[in-house]
Amino acid sequence: MNSFVKRACRLLTLVSCLSACNTLDPEFNASVFPGRIQFSANRQYPEGVAYSPALDKFLVSSITQGKVGTVDQNGRYIDISPIADDAMLISAIGIKVREGKLYVCNGDLGVSTKSKPETTGKTAGLFVYDLATGQNIKRVDLTQWFPNSAHFANDIAFDPSGNAYVTDSFSPVIYKVPADSTQPSILVNSPLFAGNQGFNLNGIVYHPDKFLIVAKSNEGSLYRVDLNKPTLPQQITGPTLLNADGMVLYNNELYIVNNRNRVSRVRSSDGWNTFTVVETDTSGYDQATTSAEVNGKIFTLNARIGEVNAAVAAKNPNQLQANEYSIQQFKPREGGN
Repeated sequence: MNSFVKRACRLLTLVSCLSACNTLDPEFNASVFPGRIQFSANRQYPEGVAYSPALDKFLVSSITQGKVGTVDQNGRYIDISPIADDAMLISAIGIKVREGKLYVCNGDLGVSTKSKPETTGKTAGLFVYDLATGQNIKRVDLTQWFPNSAHFANDIAFDPSGNAYVTDSFSPVIYKVPADSTQPSILVNSPLFAGNQGFNLNGIVYHPDKFLIVAKSNEGSLYRVDLNKPTLPQQITGPTLLNADGMVLYNNELYIVNNRNRVSRVRSSDGWNTFTVVETDTSGYDQATTSAEVNGKIFTLNARIGEVNAAVAAKNPNQLQANEYSIQQFKPREGGN
């Protein structure tokens, strides 16, 4: 067998092995991340965090610069250049990684270097990028049904078919974006999701029993939206989770960032008609927003979101000058179950 054939055989064997490993466990090679990762990123003010098994890195968004970058286990931050150069991405909010693509919620609170009067408080979009190249694949405008209303796309969840569900914090709507289309629809428009002040709908997750769970921040409440009857959302009975933000569903339990300084582990024993808080980790969280799961561990982004809210209220983006942020692991209590 000549050397070319030998090399080809070795390459095919390696590809087959990697393909099989990725099929069985897409996070088989995930690094062991430390309990707390400090990273520096100039005026980043991230809001969303996700983990990419292919890159073996976290990804963080940017409210102030409309971009996404990577953070490795040693805290090295690097911009994904093509995304940072996308003039239409005003503020990158919630982000998710799925099948080699990066999904980004586009909004505008008026504190981005790309903010304009005509887009501030009126922007809701879902942008999709090729994670390998950073190139944009599609942009979906979610404001077309209510062009004169306030809008802010916040978070994303996926069903097994790849359909995306996006919350709007300023309009009482959850949008559905089909996996193979740029034509979204309204999944539900409900007065239960409306409010007069602050952020309404925020974090969202998909449950394998074919329903969504969404957080309503200014009430500290959770809602269940059954996909076979989405126009009839149901409030999930349970304790108030003040400023409920991003959520992760893992092992049929929710990990919910709330009050900006804690992560609560939440459980239901009746199919998410009611819930209880099993435990709360308050160790070291600082103005946190949302979390990501990596190999059974929950990591939460300390995003300085309180500083962003203050700048929005003051209409003064120049006061946002911080460079230091962190991602930390949920610490379950000893003997917890």
